[in-house]
Amino acid sequence: MKKRTITLNCDMGESYGSWKMGLDEDVIPFIDMSNIACGFHASDPHIMSHTIDLAIKHNVMIGAHPSYPDLHGFGRRSMAFSASELGEILIYQIGALKALCEIKNTELSYVKPHGALYNDMMRDQEIFAAVADAVSCFNVPLMMLATQDNQAFLDIAERYDLPLIFEAFADRAYLANGMLAPRSEKGAVLGNEEDILNQIKQLVSYGKVTTLDGFVIPIEADTICVHGDNQEAVALIENIAQTIDNLSQR
Repeated sequence: MKKRTITLNCDMGESYGSWKMGLDEDVIPFIDMSNIACGFHASDPHIMSHTIDLAIKHNVMIGAHPSYPDLHGFGRRSMAFSASELGEILIYQIGALKALCEIKNTELSYVKPHGALYNDMMRDQEIFAAVADAVSCFNVPLMMLATQDNQAFLDIAERYDLPLIFEAFADRAYLANGMLAPRSEKGAVLGNEEDILNQIKQLVSYGKVTTLDGFVIPIEADTICVHGDNQEAVALIENIAQTIDNLSQR
């Protein structure tokens, strides 16, 4: 893995059958961690296997990216399940990716839930506990949003002896409470490259971000999420990677 102060992670393997999404081959040389879809919001066994091969080729960590069973909604719709049902849904997906890793003599390194499931576990501690319980079966860390106060999540994770990886977002604005600004709010998504790179520099150098309403708050992240859906985004990821590399050498 590349020697960086903060790693870069990206959602990958989100094509499905003949339908292609994302520029995985172009993105993967610049990242450290690949969040591979597990078939419930996108992907299929062939694409999962191919994406693992890409990660192996570029020495990138492999993470499972499970979701609610929502192919039609791309995992972006909240769904109601009991804790045991949600656990089974997660274990099914993570187990599939782990098995594919094992036949290629590589390993699953972490889990990052996708979409609505990710958002729901950050809002609801019972859902977070169900996710933590399922992920702990695989002896790998769980990736979650870095907030101003992670203590409640740390307490739950400790019950399951589950390590956590905290992430920030390159292209999302933050609220004063440390949560991501809702996409419906003006300015929630940073569309200007200069703004994105400034947020990266602030995160890497100072462990802080400037919120939508002008507050500077601490956000101590282990990794930063980037998205590579088009060639413009790939060029931005390359610039982000170079910025982090330059800052890491200081």
